[in-house]
Amino acid sequence: MQTYDVAVIGGGLVGCAAAYYLAGAGARVALIERGGINQGASGQNAGSLHFQLEHRLIQHRNTLAAELEHYVALTQMAIAQWRDLEAELDCDLELGMHGGLMVAETPAQVELLQQKAHIETGQGLQVELLDGVRVRRLAPYLGDTILAALFCPAEGHCNPRLLTPAYAQKAAARGAEIFTRSPVNGIRRQSGNWQIEIGAGTETAAARRLAAAAVLNAAGAWSPAVAAMANLHLPLFPVGLTMNVTERTAPLIPHLVQHVGRKLSMKQVRDGNILIGGGWSAHLWQRDGKWHAERAPVIDPTSVYGNLAVAAEVVPAVETLHLVRTWTGTTGITPDQLPIIGEVSRAPGFYVAAGGSGFTYGPSYAQLISELILKGETSFPLAPYSPDRFGHINMFMG
Repeated sequence: MQTYDVAVIGGGLVGCAAAYYLAGAGARVALIERGGINQGASGQNAGSLHFQLEHRLIQHRNTLAAELEHYVALTQMAIAQWRDLEAELDCDLELGMHGGLMVAETPAQVELLQQKAHIETGQGLQVELLDGVRVRRLAPYLGDTILAALFCPAEGHCNPRLLTPAYAQKAAARGAEIFTRSPVNGIRRQSGNWQIEIGAGTETAAARRLAAAAVLNAAGAWSPAVAAMANLHLPLFPVGLTMNVTERTAPLIPHLVQHVGRKLSMKQVRDGNILIGGGWSAHLWQRDGKWHAERAPVIDPTSVYGNLAVAAEVVPAVETLHLVRTWTGTTGITPDQLPIIGEVSRAPGFYVAAGGSGFTYGPSYAQLISELILKGETSFPLAPYSPDRFGHINMFMG
């Protein structure tokens, strides 16, 4: 049986980045992925770097007030990390950090921007509230309905098809062993180590069993199924989301554009296409009344039409562009919308890093969880995101 210091389960951004950081510190790492690297949410999202509080978080700011005090502060680490990432990975990631605008169309939404700016500036995030005149001076492509916008100069976009493979390649170069097409069929604690059973049909070997001192569950929306193998409940729920992309056009939108009161995310990529999303739903594929994880969510035409309509109202020039593709992806969210990052106290050596803006903050989640595994402490406090905040649901688990 092969023995490792850490077995990382999940070949998405967080898993591959964690393998890179762990192996770089000298740990013996096995990265285990049931399919191919970057085939899940990490490669299917729109690649936004949204350091401002998202629509979904600010709408619940009163409920999440204490948690958001820490969540916004995490952006400082994330911004610095992203700025150095292409140099660190020695790879063109099509990364652009040219600034982002969160727009408002009503007086109530402008007030919400003001409240949001107070939270963010209080934690050191550089944002500036612009009135309608200043917004149109900076972003003349915006429609006449825009009354104000909050500008964050660090926001931007990265190509999600490039980032995770780059981390995986560098992790392998550092000595991490990567197992793809390798479904995990069992996890149990034995003799001070975690035993991980990998099913047959892998690209590198037949069915096998690995041992590791620590397990990192970084399987995204599939994390609850991985946790269940270790006899643990993990409150993370799958959500199907829709993304749209237009035909190529001349340079039009140099910023990431979001909306404080409506579901919208827009940016123009290097090739000239405009990516449009923002949290519009897709139907999870079901079989026998249960989520069927092997199939992509089903496109909901209502979401597509609704998303494009909002985009055209905010940026009128979009209305003349042809839609060339719509696709769906599956992400995972927690009951409080925040990530789960940390060790499960009742299962020593079992760590989780999943949920909560996993692309924007994925490299930071990976670095912090790696620090926790290797040193037992982190450079940024993870207490608000600990899996132990949901410990009560595991009180009956053995």
